[in-house]
Amino acid sequence: MSNLRAGKHVTDQPLHIALNATAMLTPLTGIGRYVKELALALTRLGVVIDYFDVAHGWRHRPPETLAAPTTGRLSFLHNLPKIRPLWRQLQQLRFSKGISSNHSRLYHEPNYLAFRFNGPTVVTAHDASWVRYPETHPIQRVRIMNRHFPESLERADRIIVVSDFVAREMNTLFGTPFERIRTISHGVAGDFQPMSAAETAPVCKHFKLDHGGYVLAVGTLEPRKNLISLIRAYRLLPTELSRQYPLVIAGMGGWQHDQTDLEMARLERQGVLRVLGQIDEDALPSLYAAAKLFVYPSIYEGFGLPPLEAMASGIPVIVSDRTSLPEVVGPAGMLIDPYDIDAMSEAMRSVLEDPQRQQSMAGCGLKRASQFTWSRCAQETLDVYNEALAL
Repeated sequence: MSNLRAGKHVTDQPLHIALNATAMLTPLTGIGRYVKELALALTRLGVVIDYFDVAHGWRHRPPETLAAPTTGRLSFLHNLPKIRPLWRQLQQLRFSKGISSNHSRLYHEPNYLAFRFNGPTVVTAHDASWVRYPETHPIQRVRIMNRHFPESLERADRIIVVSDFVAREMNTLFGTPFERIRTISHGVAGDFQPMSAAETAPVCKHFKLDHGGYVLAVGTLEPRKNLISLIRAYRLLPTELSRQYPLVIAGMGGWQHDQTDLEMARLERQGVLRVLGQIDEDALPSLYAAAKLFVYPSIYEGFGLPPLEAMASGIPVIVSDRTSLPEVVGPAGMLIDPYDIDAMSEAMRSVLEDPQRQQSMAGCGLKRASQFTWSRCAQETLDVYNEALAL
């Protein structure tokens, strides 16, 4: 049996795997970035990857070529209500059509729902938010996950989770034995690092921002991210502080954010809020590095990549004290109750008014973030592949 261990060939044949890269076809959210970075790191370890996506079928190209937004020839179909029940079957057909012609010895589904594959299968589960907070997801997504995820778990030889919190969720909610679960946390790309005002100047100029002159929040505009609580907490800051450090929100539009839009409009009229929308991948590191403070009040996260990216960028981080976030930021981040508006506002004020605290939190964050690398993530994932192949 040919496989890899510690990034070296055990035989002269490389390990050949199939990877679903569909998450990379839309503007990259956390899962899309996970797929992209993991694939690049696995390739550096010598793994040969066949990439599948529902718009193009099978490819042998590296993930950079899939990272641009695209609709594809078939992706419009899943928006037609009468076609939705057949959409999964259509995806399976496209998957099966090509899998027989490549040499993949193992299939990794990095986005919950595994296709049928006649061989070892590894599935990554990022959270169970659709079970815990179904009201924060579109109803169609909840139905699809409830219908297909349990069978995906049964199909998997090994389940990768991104935090110990998610491991407990899989065991509690789905009865998955811990023996089949492996925790492998995300990494953070090297692009996220401290930068000088000169280095961030092009991005700051583009968005009309001042280096070190704003509070940053990054996340999709959806209920689970709890941005409405952040906005309300920010509104309680002293006027001179909010004018010195306007709130900047970056992220693509999601769903059920009408009330958040109303709250944001009020602050926009006061000139203390900027809503940037979806940010280009190349601009995001500078946007982090130029912020004075990063706040992430999400009510449920399986991992929470933005706080890690913020810590790697050398800025203080305030996060929710729920789910996986304390596990990710460790002692480097300030924890707050995401529903306690007064406490959240006081936490922001205490950091913004204290340069010594800013420096201390930034240093601790850099140290913490250095423990999370994509090369480590890839090596631990490769170890899981070898486990599945050996079963």
